[in-house]
Amino acid sequence: MSAPALPVGVPDSGWLVLSSAAFWLLASLLVGGLANRLPPSWLEESRAQAQLLSAGPAHPSPPEPGLGIRRWKRWIPDAGGALPGGVAKASLVRRDGRALERLLIETRRAELVHALLWPAGLLTALWLPPAAVLVNLGFATLFNLPCLLLQRHNRRRLRRCLARLARRNVSGR
Repeated sequence: MSAPALPVGVPDSGWLVLSSAAFWLLASLLVGGLANRLPPSWLEESRAQAQLLSAGPAHPSPPEPGLGIRRWKRWIPDAGGALPGGVAKASLVRRDGRALERLLIETRRAELVHALLWPAGLLTALWLPPAAVLVNLGFATLFNLPCLLLQRHNRRRLRRCLARLARRNVSGR
């Protein structure tokens, strides 16, 4: 018994999956590779942004929002070192200001990559039927939104750490 023939104009589901997987691999490599070529100065916060974001009370911040990021963040892979010129975030473990500033820039780079990958999923509309485009956009959301949230979480923590270092340097401790 052979498989039923597909109606005219309906692509084979294997082709849909294979073309989508190839698209996401190529899009990730392209966007990640381009982001790795951006000079750090393009990713630095302006002085006004930094002052605005670091302004506030000197006491510890209230607990993080109820997203449970600390519980699930260990499951998010770090592809920062996968491409030439990339930086694995785990390799930046020193707690000096320079290393933390570099990590802050890398969180902005990672956020940019994940923010650009989601709309890239719209390109699948060029060859996929509408239902498959929606599946791809769902995939893009499922895999990029947690990464965006994690980068913002990490950046908030890094800013607090840098502010503590700056206060220690000012007070001479």
